[in-house]
Amino acid sequence: MLNAQLFKDRDFWLARAPGLHIGDDAVFRAAKPFRPGNEQAAELSARIKDEGYFQIAHNTGLDLALMADTARRFSADGIAPAFAFLFDEFWAPFHALDGLYGSILGGYGMLPHCWVWNIDPQKGDAGWNPHRDMCHVSLRPDGSPIAITTWIPLSDANPLNSCMYMVPAHADPVYGSPQDKEWRFDLPSIRALPVKPGEILVWNQAVWHWGSRSSPRAEQSRVSMALEFQRSDSPAFAQPIISPGQPLSFEARLKLIARQLLQYRHMYKLDGTIETLALELAG
Repeated sequence: MLNAQLFKDRDFWLARAPGLHIGDDAVFRAAKPFRPGNEQAAELSARIKDEGYFQIAHNTGLDLALMADTARRFSADGIAPAFAFLFDEFWAPFHALDGLYGSILGGYGMLPHCWVWNIDPQKGDAGWNPHRDMCHVSLRPDGSPIAITTWIPLSDANPLNSCMYMVPAHADPVYGSPQDKEWRFDLPSIRALPVKPGEILVWNQAVWHWGSRSSPRAEQSRVSMALEFQRSDSPAFAQPIISPGQPLSFEARLKLIARQLLQYRHMYKLDGTIETLALELAG
């Protein structure tokens, strides 16, 4: 029987994910950092202003297949895959992108918004419905982002097992305006964004995006994870802002995940048992 006391036991989680770690700084040191040169940084900053997103490839050296299998195992056991953020390996890829975030945002912090998806084609699962993360308020007057989302696939993500779809900023007539809750774009403007493990999607929080519904013909479930970031010189969109240089403790991660399960209940169906546990763990 799953219960809050069991979830508070670090050894319970380590036994469920052989090969993963909790509270091991070596995992963060081993993840290969992404450091864009000045020309690449300028190009990516321009793309996120013009199109609202960009896609890059970066191999951190982490075992993404093991991470994907962990999320799938949690799903099979009735445990929300978001609990995979208890493990260092699920944080390390974002820490490895510190140079990228600094080039786009300047001084920044992590927002307390994280998630892990396991989109199962055999259940007809779908990604989250079309939405903008924060809408036009997440843009500066010059169109550069105050906040961004990083979405990392741990498995292949394609139209059959649910890849991301995006409406480029320049193709969205109400992008960046107070009318941005309206749909005014042409359907041919929508882009499918298939990716492989090790590729990374970064978007500003004003673009329309969503995950498609999967097909039973897909070869495997789509596993991915996301985390959000914000400029330090703007009022925080959520609290607490997490320092990128200081990995969270096990206890802080557990409370954060519980709060995410409750916060995103409008985006997915939350199991009643897990909801009860989340309420207790979130304090």
